[in-house]
Amino acid sequence: MPVDSQDVQQVAEALGARFDEFKKLNDQRLDGIVQEKGKLAEQVEKLNGQLTELERNKTELETELKSQRRPGGGPPVSKVLAEHKTAFGMFVRKGLEDGLRDLERKALNTATDEDGGFAVPEDLDRALIELARETSVMRQECNGITLGGTGYKKLVNLGGATSGWVGESDPRPATGTPKLKEVKPTWGEIYANPQATQGMLDDSFFDVEKWLSGDVNIEFSEQEEAGFSYGDGVNKPKGLFAFPTDDKDDKTRDYGKLQHMLASGAKLNADELMALIYTLRKPYRSGAKWMMNGLSLMACRLLKNAEGDYLWRPGLAEGAPSILLGYGIAENEEMPDIAPGVQPISFGNYKRAYTIIDRIGTRVLRDPYTNKPYVGFYTTKRVGAMLENSQAVKMLKMGAA
Repeated sequence: MPVDSQDVQQVAEALGARFDEFKKLNDQRLDGIVQEKGKLAEQVEKLNGQLTELERNKTELETELKSQRRPGGGPPVSKVLAEHKTAFGMFVRKGLEDGLRDLERKALNTATDEDGGFAVPEDLDRALIELARETSVMRQECNGITLGGTGYKKLVNLGGATSGWVGESDPRPATGTPKLKEVKPTWGEIYANPQATQGMLDDSFFDVEKWLSGDVNIEFSEQEEAGFSYGDGVNKPKGLFAFPTDDKDDKTRDYGKLQHMLASGAKLNADELMALIYTLRKPYRSGAKWMMNGLSLMACRLLKNAEGDYLWRPGLAEGAPSILLGYGIAENEEMPDIAPGVQPISFGNYKRAYTIIDRIGTRVLRDPYTNKPYVGFYTTKRVGAMLENSQAVKMLKMGAA
């Protein structure tokens, strides 16, 4: 069912009303007599959970509304691409491969792996990437690029080049040699194996491309979120938060290590969250966000500053995100719960820090034999990721209990 701005506004108003109720009850809990604290704490926790649900509902409605507002159409499809798409559809529905390999080579202008199934049409490949972005927090927050191969590498400047001012006719002194480091992504191949009956595939009203992309995305999304967050780099990308951390500042810390700030204890502290913001250099704070899981977010909603104001604020207008100390929040359920010695909260400019790379060339191998009467579609694609700037993200490390 289509949504409109009024739907978003209704949820935003409910979010604001619940937040007012939440603040009132939490203030009573903090000031109340001992006998009432347990009951009030239970009510506050319930309202905290409702705030989370309303916030997610608002975000989902805004995403749906944005999708509805996208202009239709798109660039014209070439004859070769159209023929490839038609032939691929026949392969998926009937298993027919006649001429598909040649059309694939022409459409994608690339060599193919004869044993690796068939490459999906380019528009379906890009639709899969777009779907993945809509369901993955790491894809939404980090930089993303699409390539035709896996040869990507980048030189990053570690500092060392000197500069200065000179007059128009003054000699130009030699500058220092910059310290450059080549960084490469770690790659992995992700797979999914959605199943359909032949009856479904024979039904002319069954949108086979939509089904395939939807099912593949469901299976890919959880694996990718975990990989881009904490992947160990073995047959998968190395996750952003899998890189080592150090308490040294940007001037003295080795490249490739993130900086962590050690908290004074195992509980969140408003002053320490504020301090974490300013461990990040000013050029990175523009576009920075918090990242944490849902339970950590609920804990942050309880925090106040010295003047008694709540640090968390709900977004009450269409497109306005909820904020913590003036910055948006990305909810990533892969991040750990608050506990002694762990790093449950991150603050940073993730687009400057971490790049996710999709290789065009998702492949499908049709299997009508292994799981009769179902037809399996063993689907694989190559994805990579790399840490580009280890100064752009900071971590909060909890202290001892």
